[in-house]
Order: sequence, then structure tokens, then C-alpha cells
Amino acid sequence: MFDSLSDKLQDIIKKTAGQKELTQDNMQEALREIRRALLEADVNLRVVKAFISNIKDKAEGENVLSGVNPSQQLVKIVHDELIELLGKEVKPLDFSGHPNLIMMLGLQGSGKTTSSAKLAVKLKKEGRNPLLVACDVYRPAAVTQLKTLGEQIGVNVYSENSTNVQSIISDAINYAKENGFNTLILDTAGRLQIDTDMMAELLLIDRIFKPAEKLLVIDSMTGQEAVNVAENFDAQLGVTGLVLTKLDGDSRGGAALSVVYCTQKPIKLTGTGEKLNALEDFYPERMATRILGMGDIVSLVERAQEVFDEKSAKEMSEKMAKAEFSFNDFLKMQKQMKMFGSMDNLLGMIPGLGLSKNDREMISHEGEKQFKRIEVFIQSMTPEEREHPELINSSRKKRISAGSGIPLHDINLFINQFEQMRGMMKGFSDIKKNIGKLGGKLGTELGGKLSMHQMMKNMRRFK
Repeated sequence: MFDSLSDKLQDIIKKTAGQKELTQDNMQEALREIRRALLEADVNLRVVKAFISNIKDKAEGENVLSGVNPSQQLVKIVHDELIELLGKEVKPLDFSGHPNLIMMLGLQGSGKTTSSAKLAVKLKKEGRNPLLVACDVYRPAAVTQLKTLGEQIGVNVYSENSTNVQSIISDAINYAKENGFNTLILDTAGRLQIDTDMMAELLLIDRIFKPAEKLLVIDSMTGQEAVNVAENFDAQLGVTGLVLTKLDGDSRGGAALSVVYCTQKPIKLTGTGEKLNALEDFYPERMATRILGMGDIVSLVERAQEVFDEKSAKEMSEKMAKAEFSFNDFLKMQKQMKMFGSMDNLLGMIPGLGLSKNDREMISHEGEKQFKRIEVFIQSMTPEEREHPELINSSRKKRISAGSGIPLHDINLFINQFEQMRGMMKGFSDIKKNIGKLGGKLGTELGGKLSMHQMMKNMRRFK
């Protein structure tokens, strides 16, 4: 997400590194380039004008820090303005009401029903007991779609063979009270903002049931049209927040950078993938940091806490320390890595890499391709060989090569690299024990020597 804009902003900032200070003269070129980058990212024109004006005022005003080089000053100014543009701070969902009602709104085809299911997954993970309510009585198979999604995620779906939406919601509220559901997610029918009859139905629901949240689901890929949709829905219904879908596929980022400023409504959730667990809270500061190529270590740690089981991680660590790390363990680790999402997205969260979009895509492509080959290679082993790599002799290698279709040379190369990795893991574990009193500084320095260049080189060798 934001890949093209991120690359351009980073290039612009680098160009200011040779300047002694930020002045009106040397800022003109930088501002012109930032303006062009934002327009190419499909950011709304009035947003671009306000953004550039604010940067110019801050760069030439009293807020510029003395003793800081121009590129650092520009990063700080642009970073602060991006946070402002994206909504300043995270806006959590409102869970007031007994039961709590969340009404999902959106155009036809915006991904509203899928987003409703994703929201149910998220709330269930956070300890709430959600109930999906099928309020789309117009689209053929809409109820069936919601029920199918409900079965996949293990969340109940309330539906009736009726076209009276108010009656359905009223009955669903009674059902929720009787059965202990504390949040109702109302999957309303998709509609056009010019459809007065359909909009009137939403207004009636709002006035009768007073939902705590009216979330407008918007497809990020629509760019500036997202602003028009949001403004129209908000004018008629007073939406409380926005859900941006397909944010992972929007390399420009125009919708996210425009819609908050133009509507003054916060982005509360973002869809970052096709999987039903790919719905996240939106953090303006984290997103601004990622746009400027500074990574997002907080989100990375939170994702790791979700993906990695503490008990299995401890067991894995103990195996590494004893050089007992097996091919089965490697597969487990690889499976957990996949749960992070795409490698491209993962690399974007790691601070300090300074990789361009093309570099990330190349590493991601190479890495995922090699992971698939390694998986085929390991699955061609017997259970004993996977658990005890030391058993694999020359004849076993030939059999594995024939079974996997991978040349013997590549089999030898990977096994050698695997053994080296096991040795390194034990070595790092020993170092960690010996330097515990030094605060781990040496371990950090050694870890830093595993450069991205070497990572790319190793990926190319195993083909």
C-alpha cells in the first residue's frame, strides 16, 4: 500500500540532505515534487493544496529545529502533516448499547458483507460475542453468502424470510438479549447514494434503533471517487467512521489520504487482504511512518503476538539452543510466517531497511518462490528424516531429489545451508548467554551484520 507515493517521498527527502538549511528557495523544488507525487497518487486536489501549504508554513516558520539537517527537518514536517491528514489518532469502535449495534453501509460491490464477517472475526478475537444480522433483503443470495461466511468463522447469523428490515432487526435484538450476544453487526443492502428510497430505509433504521456505529465501507481502489461516496453518505446519514477495503492492493493511497480530510470522519478499520482475519484498526501515526519508509515495528510486534504461540516459541527456542532444530520445525516456522501475510507487507513493517517497492517485490517474489520449493523438498522426506536431518546420507539425498524434482546439487546446497543455520542458531544462543550482563549489545551488532544484501544473495543461490 502507498508504494509509489512512499518511494517518491523518500527520494524527495533524500534530495534535501545536501542542503544546509530549509529556505524558501530550496523548498520550492521539494514542494513541487511532493505536490506532483500526491496528485499522481490520486489525492484530492484540495487536500494536496492544504497539505503543501501547511508544510511550507512549518518549514519556513519558527517550528524548524536548529542543529538538525534539512532532510531530517523535512521528514519531521511531512510525517506530522501525514498524521494530521490521516486523522491524528486511532479512533476505537463505540461499544455502547445493550446490545451494541454496528450498522454496515456501502455501495453495491464495496465488500460490505465480507467486511461484516471480518469485523465479526476481529470482535470475537477481542472477547466479544458478535451476531451477524442479514439485513440485505434485496440482493439474490445475499443471506446465503452471509450464512456461508458465518459458518467459516464460527459466528451465528440471524436471518428471516421477510422483506421488512425493521422487523428483522427488532427480532434480532430480542434474540441477542435472550442468547447472550453483545454486538449485532447489521449487514445492510448495498445501495447508490442517489437511491432516495433505499437511503430512506437506512435513515429509518438509524432513527428507530440508534446504532452506536454507522460504518461506511469504501473500496480503496476507487481513488477520488471514494471522497464523493463518503461525502454523500455522510450528508444523508451522518456516518461515524470509515472502513477502507483492499488497502493492500492500493499502491497509490489517494483514498486514504483524501477521505478523512474531506469528510472529517475517521478511518476506523482497514482491510489488508482477502483472508477473513485481515481487518485491522487504523493507526494514523503508524501509517505515516510506513509511508515515509520508516517501518512499523509496533504493528509487526502485535502481528507476531497473534501469530506465534508462546509455548511453541519457547520450545522452538530451546531446540535452537541445542542445535536440535529439525525440518519439521522449519515447516512450522514457515507456516507461521505465512500467517503474517505477504512477505512484501512484512518487509514494509521492518524499520531501517530502506527498500524501494521494486526491491521489496523482488525479495518477496524470490523468497516466496524458494519457500514453496523448500516445502516440496521437505515433504519428499520420510518422517524420520524430517525430525533427524543427520540421517540424510547420499542415497537418501538421491531419493529425495527424484521425489521432489529438485536437482541433487540444490538438495546438497540447501542441506548445507540448513546445517550452517542450525550452527549459527546455537552460536547466537551461546553468545546471548555469555553477554547477558552486557545488555545484549554484541548480539544486536552481530544480528545487524546479517545484511539484506546477503539475504538476497542466498535466495538467488538456491534455484
